[in-house]
Amino acid sequence: MADLPNFHDRDGWIWLDGALVPWREAGVHVLTHALHYASSVFEGQRAYGGEVFKLNEHSRRLRRSAELLGFEIPWSVEQIDEACREVLRANGLENAYMRPLAWRGSEQMGVSAQHTKIHLAIAAWEWGAYFGDEAARKGINLDISAWRRPAPYTAPTASKAAGLYMICTLARHAAQDKGLDDALMFDWRGQVAEATGANAFFVRDGKIHTPTPDCFLDGITRRTVIDLARRRGIEVVERAIWPEELESFEQFFLTGSAAELTPVASAGPWNFEVGDLSLQLRKDYIDLVNRRIPNA
Repeated sequence: MADLPNFHDRDGWIWLDGALVPWREAGVHVLTHALHYASSVFEGQRAYGGEVFKLNEHSRRLRRSAELLGFEIPWSVEQIDEACREVLRANGLENAYMRPLAWRGSEQMGVSAQHTKIHLAIAAWEWGAYFGDEAARKGINLDISAWRRPAPYTAPTASKAAGLYMICTLARHAAQDKGLDDALMFDWRGQVAEATGANAFFVRDGKIHTPTPDCFLDGITRRTVIDLARRRGIEVVERAIWPEELESFEQFFLTGSAAELTPVASAGPWNFEVGDLSLQLRKDYIDLVNRRIPNA
């Protein structure tokens, strides 16, 4: 992934608490509760041709994530949708990555946060292929993370909550220190879970297998790709997958709003081919988001 300029020092506009503000002025106080206690939720979504793919679904998940963290975003799903469109228009963006973020403010310090104000910001910027332009052709290489996705009774794992990504950052840094692209994470039981920011799919004998998302996000892109595969008559099985099975899979790919659909060439000691099925589904996904095939 190419280095990007500083995110704080740019021209443009960010939607903040109901109004567009100049990019450089979209700040928060150092005593913001979310900065100290991770009381924030977010979305990652992409716009293609000036429209955010599955925007309403992302906005609904944002509000649901906040509810799971015990707060309500004071803007409706419809208002969030329109604010996202306003950000694209204001910045003159057609193809972009977008980050809505909701968080607890600085009115209360300490673990308790019932009296904090809830804020919402939405930013968007041009962002190409998450893993680089060669990833789809060659596949990416993954580490096996020492960190594991937590059990759903230890954290709100159905929420796209900022705090849940702390171990993802640690896992990805460890992988990049080894010259790898990302990391595959197991869950607290030792089952295969996901990469640091994308869901995992495996191919064997023309059938797709994917871990059951019972302790990590059932991604919007994940569900979209499952629909695309089933449209083609490909059987998709959602189930527990154990690491010892990985050597039996022929292909492996990741899905996510940032990653889109990215083939994997290796994960730890296991190697995979960048096969026709993975590449066909990648093409189907790119065609769908660019509205070249009917919506799934």
